Amino acid sequence: MIDWLKRTPIDPQIELDGETVPIVLRRLKSAKRLTLRLAPDGNEVRITLPNWARANEAIAFAHARTDWLAEQRAKIPQREAVAPGGDLLIRGAPVTLVWDEDARRRPALHGQELHVGGPKEGIEGRIRRWLEREALALFEADTHHYCSAARLDPVPVGLSRAQKRWGSCSDQRRIRINWRLVQAPDFVRRSVVAHEVAHLVHFDHSPAFHALLGEIYENDIARADKWLKDKGRTLYSAFG
Repeated sequence: MIDWLKRTPIDPQIELDGETVPIVLRRLKSAKRLTLRLAPDGNEVRITLPNWARANEAIAFAHARTDWLAEQRAKIPQREAVAPGGDLLIRGAPVTLVWDEDARRRPALHGQELHVGGPKEGIEGRIRRWLEREALALFEADTHHYCSAARLDPVPVGLSRAQKRWGSCSDQRRIRINWRLVQAPDFVRRSVVAHEVAHLVHFDHSPAFHALLGEIYENDIARADKWLKDKGRTLYSAFG
């Protein structure tokens, strides 16, 4: 028996810097080994495992790498308040928030400035709702484009406010995309939409799925995946 399995308690949660974090297992037929990662917000440890692997072994695998997980969690950006004079990201570019109490309450983008009026209290909520509207419009346009490229009829698109996934595709032919991707560069956001559209045809990660994704997505999918892996957590630093 593997040494770390012998000495590690089998517990579907783990202590990281004094905080209890759940361990979530996901089996994939195509998986050839255990893969360990942290959710973008740091509130969940995720393990992908092949069908032949035992759940207890996967959980022990996470416990054996507590130090590495804690280091990764420490890299997650701290919460940044959305406040006048501060910056936020829109489509990968920093934009300065300009507040004028007498201006219109609804945010409006002017170049590299986002103008918003009304009471100072509630600014964050107004900006988030505006970003979500912008996100939905972008996602709908992206989905229409990739459905056409995949020779599919357009499907409904909804916003996801999940803390753990960038996108999802249901067997009811509906796509949901994490609204926070409106902050990411266009090529990153579009890669997630293309990924979910490809799942409308192949509800797996088979070679056929990747072939279709490569056909409909116009950029380098590996580059987009790397951006999400390296910088995706920064999209959680604002708006709680």
